[in-house]
Amino acid sequence: MKVKKIPLRTCVVTHEKLPKRELLRIVRTPEGMVEADLTGKKNGRGAYIKSDLETLEKARKSKILERHLEIAINDDVYDKIKEVIINNK
Repeated sequence: MKVKKIPLRTCVVTHEKLPKRELLRIVRTPEGMVEADLTGKKNGRGAYIKSDLETLEKARKSKILERHLEIAINDDVYDKIKEVIINNK
């Protein structure tokens, strides 16, 4: 029986290579909106972060998501991402 390959992605904050299911994709849509992508298929520029609150706080403080997505991110967006992480646990 063939073993299915598990897709790995790198967290932009911790630089860990993790299975795609353990990460959360944050996407900048073509309209300029930043949001969490639960399907992993939304159109736009994406960045993966580890799906926990500690990593989100590190990303907020270091502004690493702003650099990867090339857009300014306000606190409301971080709060919505925080809600997504809490609801998906």
